[in-house]
Amino acid sequence: MPSGQEGLVLRAKSGDRDAFDELVRTTYTDTYTLALRLTGHEEDARDVVQEAYLRAYRGIGKFRGDAQFSTWMYRITANCAATHLGRRARHRHDDLDDETTLVDERPEADPQIAADLGQLRDSVQAEIAQLPPKLRAVVVLRDVYDLSHGDIAKELGISESAAKVRLHRARRRLRERLFPLPGEERTSDEVEESRRAV
Repeated sequence: MPSGQEGLVLRAKSGDRDAFDELVRTTYTDTYTLALRLTGHEEDARDVVQEAYLRAYRGIGKFRGDAQFSTWMYRITANCAATHLGRRARHRHDDLDDETTLVDERPEADPQIAADLGQLRDSVQAEIAQLPPKLRAVVVLRDVYDLSHGDIAKELGISESAAKVRLHRARRRLRERLFPLPGEERTSDEVEESRRAV
């Protein structure tokens, strides 16, 4: 019998719960990290991970093994995140009244924040969390996990051209939301000056 992750998968497919638990332990960190990047919230990420592993446990018998188990988990996690965030979006108007909304996270809100790369990174992640699930999944898989357009297409079950289109839309939306300036073409000096003038 094959060893390592492949062996664990075979044992899990035959009903070995301990083998599946070991698969969870070996992939949990990466799965949680992806869920957190897709949702932007720790509580949501935990919910997504729980649902993802539940789906994986129920569907392990159908896992063909033509990709690594961790890669299979990426796809399940992305789908669970999209479903979870779709439910959240229906209640988004309630979130807008919450004092914990991202008022001070945006670099435009304070010149000090604009000067702080750590805060800017947090702001970018916050804006990624606000993207529609389909766009968020593509930009995270490309810009965070460095997957190719072809790999993204396979993971999400879409065409490569659709992956490219979604990535372009996601990046454009992020630019417009992080730097809402008139005109598409701005130099870095102009952007910095405008941000400091806020």
